[in-house]
Amino acid sequence: MGIFDFFSVDIGMDLGTANTLIYLKGKGIVLNEPSIVAFDRNTKKIIALGQQARIMQGREHRQIRVTRPMRDGVIADFEIAEGMIRAFIKRVIGGRFSIRRIVVAIPSGITEVEKRAVKDSAEHAGAKEVHLISEPMSAAIGIGLDVDAPIGNMVIDIGGGTTEIAVIALSGIVNVESSRIAGDEMNNAIMQFFKKNYNLLIGERTAEEIKCEVGSAVPLKEEVVVHVKGRDLVGGIPKTVEVSSVEIREALNENVVQIVEAIKQMLERTPPELSADILDRGVMLTGGGALLKGLDERIRMETNLPVHVAEDPLTAVVRGVGRCIENMNKYSKVYIRKRTY
Repeated sequence: MGIFDFFSVDIGMDLGTANTLIYLKGKGIVLNEPSIVAFDRNTKKIIALGQQARIMQGREHRQIRVTRPMRDGVIADFEIAEGMIRAFIKRVIGGRFSIRRIVVAIPSGITEVEKRAVKDSAEHAGAKEVHLISEPMSAAIGIGLDVDAPIGNMVIDIGGGTTEIAVIALSGIVNVESSRIAGDEMNNAIMQFFKKNYNLLIGERTAEEIKCEVGSAVPLKEEVVVHVKGRDLVGGIPKTVEVSSVEIREALNENVVQIVEAIKQMLERTPPELSADILDRGVMLTGGGALLKGLDERIRMETNLPVHVAEDPLTAVVRGVGRCIENMNKYSKVYIRKRTY
């Protein structure tokens, strides 16, 4: 180990559409913040990021813009995304250390150009060595599945921007389906529901809160009613409406159906030997979307497969990149390589 190794660190990053999580080698998960940035429109200087920026969302004046630089699991605004990555890393490691290695989890369905953009952003943030890993593979490692084994595992990672459905065996992805129907689309469905049925305009944050509070994929034991505040599209004044969890479930149903259909299509494309493994072992749900009430039950009903929600599904991907960082040699086969994906 050289003298410079004492001043350099290895980090793992789940650069998500909704949240950015960072794992520091030897320390564990050291950052979990919303992937949101507030910046000055004129100077492009970042004013706030993460939770602080989230509080400002929907309340900013014309000089400030609050944005999410990640859309559908990929970088939508390169300059702001780079600034966000740099700021988060600086917050974690300070100015005394440099980054030796970084492992970044990315959606499996992104293009070569998008992969290059993620790599460039990590390099510009100071990383000397950048490795990419697909989100479902990282989630599988994070929840403790033996990805090396000649046994089929099915992982469904439902994030903010993408739903990744993958069958994994022998340190590789046998089949993968990447869909843009995920948490953001569910929020959008709730916003459209209020616009169409109540002439009420609500923000993204409110839609997210409603989804987490009363959203479900199957009927609840006790249906509940929530009061929702927004702006009346006809009168233009603030108003409150009462909505039941039944209505919210109807609003989300189309998205849930699309996710279930994607799972069925994946099962149809899975080799028979691996299908037998999945029947025995079941399906693992990870990501924030796995927390939608009754989603595991709905998938179980539609596919007749055992469905398990991973422990702490929100951090499954970053725990996976963390394991890769802690044991680079063991997981060397799982990284995305040029011209082989």
